[in-house]
Amino acid sequence: MTRFGVVVLAVLVWVTVATAAGIDESKVIDLTYSFDEHTIYWPTAKPFQLEIVSAQKTDAGYWYAANNICLAEHGGTHMDAPLHFAEGKHAADEVPVQQLIGPAAVIDVRAQAAQDVDYRLTVADLQAWEKQHGRIPKGAIVLMLTGWGSRWPDKKKYLGTDQPGDVANLHFPGFSRETAEFLVSQRDIDAIGLDTPSMDYGQSKDFIVHQIINGANKPGLENVANLEKLPAKGATLIALPMKIAKGSGGPVRIIALLP
Repeated sequence: MTRFGVVVLAVLVWVTVATAAGIDESKVIDLTYSFDEHTIYWPTAKPFQLEIVSAQKTDAGYWYAANNICLAEHGGTHMDAPLHFAEGKHAADEVPVQQLIGPAAVIDVRAQAAQDVDYRLTVADLQAWEKQHGRIPKGAIVLMLTGWGSRWPDKKKYLGTDQPGDVANLHFPGFSRETAEFLVSQRDIDAIGLDTPSMDYGQSKDFIVHQIINGANKPGLENVANLEKLPAKGATLIALPMKIAKGSGGPVRIIALLP
């Protein structure tokens, strides 16, 4: 059986069991922020805008609501498609859905990030996780838990600045270059993600983690919500991004199924 077949079979088995036994809703965790006027975007990106087209009863007597929305690809809970930083790699609509379904490996560095707003996940952090929980599983989605979700939606606390266009004063944790290289060369992961605005730490100027991860044709998940609700291992993550043709990324609805 192919890897895709194994993933599909696992999901079907879970759905079958859940349907037969009744879904335990307490084990379904939403890892997505709502999109609204408070949604945090990169300082140079357009913010989320919602235009109300209708929100009223019609002359026929029934309620009708409809809106237009405008938003940048990269903001709120979203996916960075490989194309974002790697020419010729998968666009948003080309990322295989099986690459966004897999075991979640949650690396908790909240203590380190509390001491250093520019903290970068190290290979030693990964090795410490593996010493306790076993090798990062094949097809894993490696998630960096920094605690930054507690700062949402305060732009100043979350980004380091609340000024439009100000990229000089960004401060938040991210992955290190060495960790990104280790994950793509030494572990068979499918994607990475974290609870900050970027895979690279705030003061990065070359976005090397993006270059490495996207260059390996792997997507990244940013501004992931509620990571503290997941165990270090055992949860299954499902991320379903908007299927934007030729997109460099886009909004994504992420959930996790607890063991």
